[in-house]
Amino acid sequence: MIETRLLHYFLAIAREQNITRAAETLHLTQSTLSKQMMDLERQLGKQLFIRGKRRLTLTEEGNFLRNKAQEILELIGSTESAFHTEGEILSGDITIGCGETAAMDRIAAVYQTFHRQHPEVRLHTFSGDADSVLERLDKGLVDMGLLLGPIRQERFDYLNIHQKDTFGLLMPRDCPLAKQDAIGVEQLGSLPLILAEQTFSGRQDLDWFGVDSAALQVVATYNLIYNATFLVERGIGYALCLEGLVNTQGRDLAFRPIEPELSVGLYIATKKYQTFSPAVKAFLEQIREGAR
Repeated sequence: MIETRLLHYFLAIAREQNITRAAETLHLTQSTLSKQMMDLERQLGKQLFIRGKRRLTLTEEGNFLRNKAQEILELIGSTESAFHTEGEILSGDITIGCGETAAMDRIAAVYQTFHRQHPEVRLHTFSGDADSVLERLDKGLVDMGLLLGPIRQERFDYLNIHQKDTFGLLMPRDCPLAKQDAIGVEQLGSLPLILAEQTFSGRQDLDWFGVDSAALQVVATYNLIYNATFLVERGIGYALCLEGLVNTQGRDLAFRPIEPELSVGLYIATKKYQTFSPAVKAFLEQIREGAR
């Protein structure tokens, strides 16, 4: 009989496609993990991995086991949950990494309801750009990440929460553009722009929206929008950012949306084949219910 521990190990390797990285996430030595997988292959009488120089690839039998292992572990988890008494107090910690988005208010609303039902559960948030959130997610430092899409990294699962963020320009309140209700996308090429670092470096591609990023006049970049607001107030450029992130009241700032609309969907990202604590699992299910 295959131990569930070995299935967890196998799924970690399938996700990371690398023994060393998988061993780090499992807090095992590389040699221990390699031996465990060789024992599993001997036990099954099948080769599960094709071992290349830099990455491991699943064989046909390995892909079959990956799917079955997920089903088995999910069934075990749901069976254990079914035996929990209704009066049992759910407790623990949930850690979520968040990119800058007004959609965090929706997550806060879900947690508000969740916290009333489970007051012993604590929520911890980490704010940063997508790269830092994904890095912490990959290292197991956060349970989930709230990110803008489209997302292309295959090591993660994505839950579409069916909400979008809309792009626009942050500008000085007394500039001529502030008299417009919206900014035409064709106007972007003639303006000094302040872009998010991810957009500037190509990790968040404006070609998604039909904008030729190579033609833009970039005068500065930012990591989080707050510091960029001071550059805008000084007239250095117009910050391309998401609606609802900057409170313009009481400041010499105005926000105007871009026309036609430039928007991106929002996703909850989790690490593939991850085993969640009961608190995290319940919170994810509540988010999933709200997204249906």
